[in-house]
Amino acid sequence: MSPATTLRPTFLFLCLLSLLSLFSSASSDELQLVLTIKSALKDSHTGLFDSWESNKPVCEFQGITCNEENLVREIDLSNQHLSGKFPFDSVCKLESLEKLSLGANYLVGPVTEDVNNCTELRYLDLGNNNFSNTVPDISSLTKLTTLYLNKSEFQGIFPWNSLENMSNLSILSLGDNEFDKSPFPEQVLKLKKLTWLYLTGCSIEGKIPAGIGNLTELEDLELSDNYLSGEIPYEISYLRNLWQLELYSNQLTGKIPTGFRNLTKLKNFDASTNFLEGDLSEFGFMSQMESIQLFENNLSGEMPPEFGDFKNLRFLSLYTNKFTGTVPQSLGSWADFLYIDISENSFSGFIPPNMCKKGKMEELLILQNKFVGEIPESYANCTTLTRFRVSNNSLSGNVPSGLWGLPKVNIIDLAMNNFDGTVSSKLGDAGSLSELNLANNKFSGELPVEISQVSTLVKLDTSYNQFSGKIPDSIGRLKELTSLHLQVNMFSGTIPSSLATCSSLTDINIAGNLFSGDIPAKLGDLPTLNSLNMSMNQLSGSIPSSLSSLRLSLLDLSNNRLSGLIPQSLSIEAYNGSFAGNEGLCSQNIKFFRRCSSKSRVSSETRTLIACFVVGLAVLLVSLACYLNLRKSVKDIQERSLKEDSWDVKSFHVLTFTEDEILDSVKQENLIGKGGSGNVYRVLLPNGIELAVKHIWHSDSNVRKKIRTTSPMLSNAKKSPEFDAEVQTLSSIRHVNVVKLYCSITKYGYTYKVSEKSDVYSFGVVLMELVSGKRPIEPEYGDNKDIVSWVCSRLKTKETVLSVVDSRIREAYQEEAIKVLKIAILCTARQPALRPTMRTVVQMLEDADPNRLIGIVVRKDGSKKEDPVKNIEKP
Repeated sequence: MSPATTLRPTFLFLCLLSLLSLFSSASSDELQLVLTIKSALKDSHTGLFDSWESNKPVCEFQGITCNEENLVREIDLSNQHLSGKFPFDSVCKLESLEKLSLGANYLVGPVTEDVNNCTELRYLDLGNNNFSNTVPDISSLTKLTTLYLNKSEFQGIFPWNSLENMSNLSILSLGDNEFDKSPFPEQVLKLKKLTWLYLTGCSIEGKIPAGIGNLTELEDLELSDNYLSGEIPYEISYLRNLWQLELYSNQLTGKIPTGFRNLTKLKNFDASTNFLEGDLSEFGFMSQMESIQLFENNLSGEMPPEFGDFKNLRFLSLYTNKFTGTVPQSLGSWADFLYIDISENSFSGFIPPNMCKKGKMEELLILQNKFVGEIPESYANCTTLTRFRVSNNSLSGNVPSGLWGLPKVNIIDLAMNNFDGTVSSKLGDAGSLSELNLANNKFSGELPVEISQVSTLVKLDTSYNQFSGKIPDSIGRLKELTSLHLQVNMFSGTIPSSLATCSSLTDINIAGNLFSGDIPAKLGDLPTLNSLNMSMNQLSGSIPSSLSSLRLSLLDLSNNRLSGLIPQSLSIEAYNGSFAGNEGLCSQNIKFFRRCSSKSRVSSETRTLIACFVVGLAVLLVSLACYLNLRKSVKDIQERSLKEDSWDVKSFHVLTFTEDEILDSVKQENLIGKGGSGNVYRVLLPNGIELAVKHIWHSDSNVRKKIRTTSPMLSNAKKSPEFDAEVQTLSSIRHVNVVKLYCSITKYGYTYKVSEKSDVYSFGVVLMELVSGKRPIEPEYGDNKDIVSWVCSRLKTKETVLSVVDSRIREAYQEEAIKVLKIAILCTARQPALRPTMRTVVQMLEDADPNRLIGIVVRKDGSKKEDPVKNIEKP
């Protein structure tokens, strides 16, 4: 064997070892690059990375696909709940990577320019994420056929120039990103292989260029939610492979272009919410259409009669336009027709009867047109219907019985037509009904009791009809009911109290009926009631005070037969006119109503409490009046006695005044000082001379201890020899620091007067008893404590002060009770000097207006008169 022959196998073996070593090294490197994804997204809530272990081949990782050389070719991590920043710098070092799919995750952060290193990519999906900042230049990704960047929170200027060399691109999805406004990109018009172009919500402005017609491979063109204006270009009719064209929510004008009929593969067309005009004649040739949506435009003319023969039409939405004429009677009878909304036009004629022929129809909406005739009987069997709205037309006749009880319907809207007849008892079978609107028709009869079985009912409007009879007592079962409008009918009987158990009610209007009896007091328990109108009925009795707890934006009880007191909290400006036309009502606050008389009815408990309070306070006020009169009498007697009684005058100098001039000046207003033995008064004589007169108390300490007074009542008493000796001595003294003693006038008598300040204290205690309903001494006060100390201990917060008030005093009168309590606290001050006089107490009671509570008025002279009990609700 030659040396060459011997070396050849060796060489081949070495080459094989070298290649194996190279592949092994490359595989090891790619393993580490792929594991950086796991590290970067480690906080993701996913089980994807459970198989990603460093001791396993990378080609066995979930989401990883390798080529025949065991190099990573595809990474598909879409819809895996991934979060964090994706390591584009590492991943784009995978030299054989052709597909990178990261769509429908929660990835954040910028897409870095490292993505440009993925030059072998054919498929890139970054859509439906939370990326930020701008899209980087991606011009090196020239091999891309599919690019998804939609709905990923990109912003700024999109690098349209990056698309220029992507000649193989067939799918371009950039929509739902807030890019800066820009005209339609010319670079896109060069991508002749595009089959799907999704630029919805990309802030594109200006006109749709005629060059759009060059993209003849397009099957799906979506340019909605932009700022496009001008007309739809004629060239769009060249796109004969289109099956879907969406142009809604722009500012397009003009007509549907001539030649539009050439789009023979078009199934879904949506150009709603624009300013298009003209008719639909081009669509009469497009029998393959499944969905036509042109609502909210300025289109006019008649519906093409060919629509009645379309075999595939399932959705037709033309509302808010200016269409006229009739609707083809065979519309929807050939296909699995699901939805029609042609509301707010001027269509006329009859309702097509067979739109639910295939039993699939879900929504029939033809409100605000000019349809006539009856509702076709066929819809009574359309059990798939969820919404049936035919309001504001000229429809008439009876409603098919089965329509009331359709099992899936959630809205039945028949308002503003000429329907008559009754509501069928089958209504109880409508297990999904949430809104029933029958307003402004000629329905009659009673509401079927089965209505209470419709537990899903949220809104009920039977207003302006000819309904009669009673509201079913079982209406309280409608726990979801928020709005109840029964106004202007002939309903009668009483308002069922069970209505108060419809706990979701926010709006009640039963005006203009024949309801009688009382307003249920329990209506005040409805927690969310915002509007209550019961006007123009025959309701009687009083207005329940419980209505005061409601927070109503509208209250109308006018034109009934209500009587009694209007509750205080409802007597506010916001409810002006709410009670008019009720001659029996009275109010103390609303000037247009008569004042309430004492005959106003109150509950027995309230009447008892009021009576006790009246009697108790009346006795106190009478006693106070008598006391004041007694004081005045005593004062008169005192002043008269000082002058009429016999006085012993002993002079020590020549006198220029009489004893009467001195006695007349011994009164409170001339008091200038007090001492241990008596008071000193300033006396101004008619001749201008000023004297100081000392009125000396009886010298007996025991008597003084008992009397403790400064205003004597005079009576006979034995003269003190010590006093005479002292006066005699003082009269003979001549000293610069001793005043000159002119004379002495004697008779001291004894003095007696109950302390006014102690009377005030006792009066305060009684006031506390009346307000609190407690006795002066109670076990709950604690040892060695009385009602005064108990009340004072509860003045820390508003809540504790309110707890002092007798629980039998109703909330409406607690404010007056607190005022009386304040007066009681002043009367029981610890220091007598801080207590008010009884005259001041009377004034404070008048200012506190206790008459509103107790029905007694005190005149200025201290007498009393009865006054009507005010603002107390009748039972």
